[in-house]
Amino acid sequence: MKPLRIAFITPFYPLKGGIARFSGLFKNALRARGYDVVPVAFQALYPEFISKGAVDGAKILDAVYSAEIPLVLYNPFSWFQAIRYIKLMKPDILLAAYWTGLLAPLYYMMRRLTGIKMVVLLHNFSSHESFFFDPFMRRLLAAFADGFLTLSNAVSQEVKAAVPETHVLPLFHPTYEPEKEIPSRRYARRELNLDEGCPVLLFFGYVRAYKGLDIILRSMPAILQKEPSLRLVVAGQFIDDHYITKRLIQQLGIGSSVDMYPGYVSSERSALLFGAADAVVLPYRHATQSGVVQLSYGYKLPVIVTPAGALPEMVRHGETGWIARDCTPEAFATAVGEFLETRKDLTAVRSAIETFRKDYSWEDFAAAAGSFLEQESFRR
Repeated sequence: MKPLRIAFITPFYPLKGGIARFSGLFKNALRARGYDVVPVAFQALYPEFISKGAVDGAKILDAVYSAEIPLVLYNPFSWFQAIRYIKLMKPDILLAAYWTGLLAPLYYMMRRLTGIKMVVLLHNFSSHESFFFDPFMRRLLAAFADGFLTLSNAVSQEVKAAVPETHVLPLFHPTYEPEKEIPSRRYARRELNLDEGCPVLLFFGYVRAYKGLDIILRSMPAILQKEPSLRLVVAGQFIDDHYITKRLIQQLGIGSSVDMYPGYVSSERSALLFGAADAVVLPYRHATQSGVVQLSYGYKLPVIVTPAGALPEMVRHGETGWIARDCTPEAFATAVGEFLETRKDLTAVRSAIETFRKDYSWEDFAAAAGSFLEQESFRR
């Protein structure tokens, strides 16, 4: 019996960001289980002036996409060539990554013009930044999707409430392993000009309003009263002007305790930042899930999060991290204080993180997702 052929429509490397990385690892895990995965990769998602350099040019020859599929989200003319390519490949099912309503028209056309069933891999059901057309796009999504894979129970419940007649498989976000060798703590801190004995918190990844960087910044005065030597390292690409954040830091008088590295962070630089940190902070206002949590666990670092969306699903409080009581600076400062009380001996925390990593493997994720895709491809 021939293996299930899956056309996977999603960003892949060298596009930057967590979804491209997730897609590459998921593709490899499906192939390892014997599935025939045909990548249908985006060459671009947004115009350059919006995406601010969304392609990693370091290893452009390793790109997944090819000239056969010049799929560009903002260019509808490219959609038809991708649809022709899909028809030529004759997949058994379409698997489409979804995180913004801007994708809905493209996927609607692919589903209707190919006539092939489509399972939607939901990174988000609602866009993080709300747009006036979001309700329409969600209705369009419900019109073409034959099934949904979600990465959290929170998103699964949201989908079931909106489209109760559609099959949904709630899964999880697997753990990311470090792409580069982790440097020693001493070396990493020396390179980043951090004192070897001070507590270091890391805020990592794209900086958007919903991720609440201002919440951790506003909590810093209270945190520094408890631990004056603590340093917060902020590393990632700012969607808005990072000088707004710099002004807030100046107003709070915490400039000597905050180090900012705005811009894209390479895998080598990531290893240095995580190697220097004691914990990773996610003071989100709202969330579905976050690859930063799973990346932190890959580096065996605990996380400190707000109770936003599905974040608590990924944290075992007091074991793999700490969950603030709410999304305020005061509550987040208290959670950081709880972490500081146990910082001297994190042996039990690292052991709990190792157990968590085994429970959330790519192998288990691909096995469950693959079975669901098989069922949907045969379902009438």
